[in-house]
Amino acid sequence: MKFETRCVHTGVDKDATYLSATTPIYPTSTFRWDNLDSHRGFDYTRSGNPTRKALEENLAALEGGIDCRATCTGMSAIVAALQLVSPGDHVITGHDIYGGTYRLFDKVLRDQGIDFSFVDMGQPTQVEAAIKSNTKAIWIETPSNPLLNIVDLNAIVAIAKKHQLITMADNTFLSPYFQRPLDHGVDVVMHSTTKYLNGHSDVVGGAVICKHQQHAERISYIVNAMGLACSPFDAWLVLRGVKTLGPRMEAHQRGADAVARFLNEHPGVEKVYYPGLPTHPGHELAKKQQFGFGAMVSFELKGGRPAVEKFLSKLKIFQLAESLGGVESLIDYPDTMTHSSMSKEDRRTAGITENTLRLSVGIEHPDDLITDLAAGLSAVSQ
Repeated sequence: MKFETRCVHTGVDKDATYLSATTPIYPTSTFRWDNLDSHRGFDYTRSGNPTRKALEENLAALEGGIDCRATCTGMSAIVAALQLVSPGDHVITGHDIYGGTYRLFDKVLRDQGIDFSFVDMGQPTQVEAAIKSNTKAIWIETPSNPLLNIVDLNAIVAIAKKHQLITMADNTFLSPYFQRPLDHGVDVVMHSTTKYLNGHSDVVGGAVICKHQQHAERISYIVNAMGLACSPFDAWLVLRGVKTLGPRMEAHQRGADAVARFLNEHPGVEKVYYPGLPTHPGHELAKKQQFGFGAMVSFELKGGRPAVEKFLSKLKIFQLAESLGGVESLIDYPDTMTHSSMSKEDRRTAGITENTLRLSVGIEHPDDLITDLAAGLSAVSQ
């Protein structure tokens, strides 16, 4: 089946009794056993649930993995994935990743004995130079959050295989509709299902999809042992949302392309970060390893924070909020919002400034989105 068909049908046909056209929700916390030695495949919802299993089958099929575990948040998915490394191990990652991931790595897991190096992953030579004798894994985020830098998946995987390292990739920004890291040799893919997979800003969740059996078994054990699994209702919401992933991503991208081109030509904008623009340094690489450019657009507004505040005061459609990937358009100020957990020095090193704004372009009509942004830009110039 083609991708859009798998979105609609994988994991759905679970009701042999009534032939429901949608996957039923099994809200039960526990399941009866047939006898002391056997049950019908599920015993306790923390360990497994039919609704959650349906979602896991769907996401594994979309990413091309052998197994998936759906978790209660995107961060819990990262926690689960990082259990593939142990205290004393070293992990290499980007210096411009999502602020919540940076906080988990630098402030929590580092205190638990895992070492991290934050490098410019757009330069594979820097990644290889950072490898130590205790390096165990490379964590990839491409496009990066919020500056949409592109990491060469094939180059990083080649380095990892040379040194026998695990590769893990956060594919939240593009979804499997626009990018499938496992096809490039990555071992583990993580998603915040809160974002594009669900697509309606009404659930928080995560997922870890594995390419190899030993990783899948470890992740499955960890999600159960640490109680990281998502609820049946949240799983059902994501499974409902993923049915429209294909057409939604096309609508998102249509708006993002129009918005990026508008901002790129506006005199009040210093710089636009969008891989779909031919001027983006990662444009050609993105064309090679992605099926599209996505719907995240970041830019530098001239004038610093005072200009940002004027700009935001005139917006009617773009909502000032964290998160991304919903049908509605959002605008984020990384300096005080999504990346505030990074030190100011680390934000500046990554390229995040007081002028940086991040857009999650929804599925509204592009003309209306441009009109909204134009009103904000006009207020700055007055």
